[in-house]
Amino acid sequence: MVRKLKYHEQKLLRRLDLVNWEVSGGNLAEVRALRRYRVGRREDYVQYKALARAVRALARRLRDLGPASAAFRARCAAALLEKLYGLGLVNSRQSLAVCESLSASAFCRRRLPCLLVKLRMAQNLRHAVTFVEQGHVRVGPEVVTDPALLVPRAVEDFITWVDASRLRQKVLDYNQERDDFDLAA
Repeated sequence: MVRKLKYHEQKLLRRLDLVNWEVSGGNLAEVRALRRYRVGRREDYVQYKALARAVRALARRLRDLGPASAAFRARCAAALLEKLYGLGLVNSRQSLAVCESLSASAFCRRRLPCLLVKLRMAQNLRHAVTFVEQGHVRVGPEVVTDPALLVPRAVEDFITWVDASRLRQKVLDYNQERDDFDLAA
């Protein structure tokens, strides 16, 4: 005999399932990864896990092909490794063993805020996520406001500040590289 919850109590407990709490809360490793890489939406991390699982399954299927299809296996393995290397998910193109150990963290490391920290454009991930959400960063000619953007290796060199960004002006002032033309603008 439990009393009916009041409206504000229902609102507080809306996302909490007291019967199946293990399922709704997720596991500890997932929460740790969400915090470590500052992934804002859990759905993104679930999608990264699904992609990593699909790549591992594909690598296993390629590995298990018989000797009759050795040429096909070599061609498909090279294509898979080239694709994953181009995306920046693996560090070498030599064997399928690196594909079988691919995790969702590899996808998280290729997100734009992580690369901002790697390129030393931000001190930590919290600041990097803020810079991206506020529109201070562009990738090529496009201003990016979504921190979930996965950046391939080929585009990694084109990550810069937006021209009108106050952060860019501060960096130029600090390096004493600010142009007089920029002062007029």
